[in-house]
Amino acid sequence: MSSPRPIASGVDFVAVGETMAVFTAPRLGRLRDMEHLTLGAAGSESNVAIGISRLGYRAAWIGRTGSDEFGALIRAKLAAEGVDVSHALIDSTAQTALMFKEHRLPEVVRVTYYRRGFAGSRLCPEDLDPELFSGARVVHVTGISLGLSESAAAAVERAVELARAGSALVSFDLNYRAALWDHEAAAGPLRALAEAADVVFAGEDELAIIGDGEVERTAFSLLEHRPRVVVIKRGAKGAAAVTAEGITEEAARPVAAVDPVGAGDGFVAGYLAGILDGGDLAGRLRLGCAVGAYVVATPGDWEGLPSRADLDLMDHGPGATLR
Repeated sequence: MSSPRPIASGVDFVAVGETMAVFTAPRLGRLRDMEHLTLGAAGSESNVAIGISRLGYRAAWIGRTGSDEFGALIRAKLAAEGVDVSHALIDSTAQTALMFKEHRLPEVVRVTYYRRGFAGSRLCPEDLDPELFSGARVVHVTGISLGLSESAAAAVERAVELARAGSALVSFDLNYRAALWDHEAAAGPLRALAEAADVVFAGEDELAIIGDGEVERTAFSLLEHRPRVVVIKRGAKGAAAVTAEGITEEAARPVAAVDPVGAGDGFVAGYLAGILDGGDLAGRLRLGCAVGAYVVATPGDWEGLPSRADLDLMDHGPGATLR
């Protein structure tokens, strides 16, 4: 894997979005039957920021939390991972959003959210400090914020404007959430932002929402606008990057799946780190698939995200012991 380039002052990467307190069932079964839950923190955008930080770049996260213990937990977790949270907002009038993870089958996770009207949904354009964006190389947003609230959607639009003003690359992950809005309501806003981004990440089902149902044709149609590349996340089948030159594919790294939640964010972090490295398209896909494999093989949304040194472990066969 390539090594990170030297970085200037400020941050290389800015993520804008919601982060929640996460309660996870420690074993298989119904949530109601658990004697206790483990407490953590996660959010798609901040997961990517942690991944970028672990891979050697300076990352910042902007979002809102409540002035409660859950908000303090989120800020402490991110700061401990080297993510700049100095521009995150503390909202004394709303509670921090909550997420519950329930393992009903060994490879099936059910997630429940309490987020509408909570602090994260109150993010607004005024919360974004232009100074933080001035030196950033990549600004990352997702479709979650578009569906979360009108003010959060406006904050995403403002983030794109600030990225453009500072010549940063705009990264957009569709991240469609059915609990926030239906396909019909989501299609227009998701498509509009996908056409305005530089790099677009989407699952095959998400591309179907914003297109005519034919995944690759939809991806190529986005290239008629601003995007330079549309990256299709295919889970256990790996990923594909669609550019004007054609389609480049990369197989997933084979691992025993433990927790699929957050694997897509890990892939995005790896791919974007590849961009910051100055790597080529194949290398970005390879790095994305490697990072995603680490996440899916580890409990938690982001806890398994690798460092650069960790990536070398994949070159060793099963049962290897390094001494």
